[in-house]
Amino acid sequence: MSRAEQPSRRIVLAAAVAAAAVGAAGPTAAAAPARRTRAPGGLVDNHAWTSYGDWRAGGAHGTRAVRGARPGLVIAAPAGTMDYTDPHTGRTAGWEYATWTSPVHRLAVPATEAIASWNAHTPAGTWLQVELTGTYSDGTDTPWYVMGRWASGDQDIRRTSVDGQIDGRSTIWTDTFSIDDAASGLRLVSYRLRLTLYRTPGSGITPTVWRLGAMGSDIPDRFTVPASAPGLARELKVPRYSQEIHAGQYPEYDNGGEAWCSPTSSQMIIEYWGRGPTAEQLAWVDPAYADPQVCLAARSTYDYQYTGCGNWPFNAAYAATYKDLQGVVTRLGSLTDLETLIAVGIPAITSQSFLKSELTGAGYGTSGHLMTVIGFTADGDVIANDPASPGDDAVRRVYKRSEWENIWLRTKRYNASGKVVSGTGGVCYLYFPAHLSARQRKALAAVGIR
Repeated sequence: MSRAEQPSRRIVLAAAVAAAAVGAAGPTAAAAPARRTRAPGGLVDNHAWTSYGDWRAGGAHGTRAVRGARPGLVIAAPAGTMDYTDPHTGRTAGWEYATWTSPVHRLAVPATEAIASWNAHTPAGTWLQVELTGTYSDGTDTPWYVMGRWASGDQDIRRTSVDGQIDGRSTIWTDTFSIDDAASGLRLVSYRLRLTLYRTPGSGITPTVWRLGAMGSDIPDRFTVPASAPGLARELKVPRYSQEIHAGQYPEYDNGGEAWCSPTSSQMIIEYWGRGPTAEQLAWVDPAYADPQVCLAARSTYDYQYTGCGNWPFNAAYAATYKDLQGVVTRLGSLTDLETLIAVGIPAITSQSFLKSELTGAGYGTSGHLMTVIGFTADGDVIANDPASPGDDAVRRVYKRSEWENIWLRTKRYNASGKVVSGTGGVCYLYFPAHLSARQRKALAAVGIR
């Protein structure tokens, strides 16, 4: 079971945190219009910079765009050097850096929340930072907020979110920008992202970033969501992995496998697309452990500040470390959206929370859990690979459509004590190849992803 009865840091309904100064030095790009991608229903805007033209449109200070089958951004010549003291190791090291700042993206959906995601290669001796700044609906600006400091490995820095970022009107909750009082009517109406690439001085190596974007959303408060009508019967052949068989393994990564729902789900989808780790990448795992790739996924998604493997963008970024895979964090509007994806062979990882009594057949309750949707029965019920299962052979589950859709899409719920707590409002991860069929591109566009 994954983090059952622990407080969620998602979609916070009411919270108070200590104020901290938030800021980062760096150049600012000139405002420019950006293409809008809007999901059906008008609740979500997911935009990304991915093409050579996209990278050329931003403000570059020491970075350059590169062409190719998968265009990206690299360090051309460092814009400067800086020292970084890793808060989780205490080590201070010097780094060369270069930056890229996106054009302004004006949200089609003035947002109460925003989540950034990125796809990159960070060879040893490199890492990156993603920041977000935006404009509120009253015309004032947010600070530059750090959305993540990330590397695929953990030998140079410890990948981390940054706590204590607040300006009195918005807060960063691990990986999520959130308006503090949505009822006030204040919204985020536009944003820019800043990417800083770091490398060991004099090394000449560089990270490569292929995708950078953010999802803004304005999901209304709701305890219940009507079930959509069934429209598809299909099941994808997705590998089945249980997090529970890893209980007690590598407790330094979120107390071991019982909390590994997110990386376990990620590994299922990665392998569905025919990707997987090398023997060298798995060499550190105890050979007595089954499914060692799940241990690798946990280590590779662990957020040293959050002290967990459930950082949403870190999971998407991990998936994209495999050849020609992309990873995106978004919100969807209904199971109809998931049917659109399943129809073209794209499974999804979904986030939900529920009491034991709210999901027939689950056998547990949780304040936050990830599972993989792999299909639908003829009656429209959800076929899920649920990693909170006693073994790999028990992972495939069928859940009632109306129950499952409600616990996934709602933003408010009652916990076992009767207290009002948060729900995820349709959050999911989508992993898919860089090179898609026309039908797959059309399906992703239909749910707001390009």
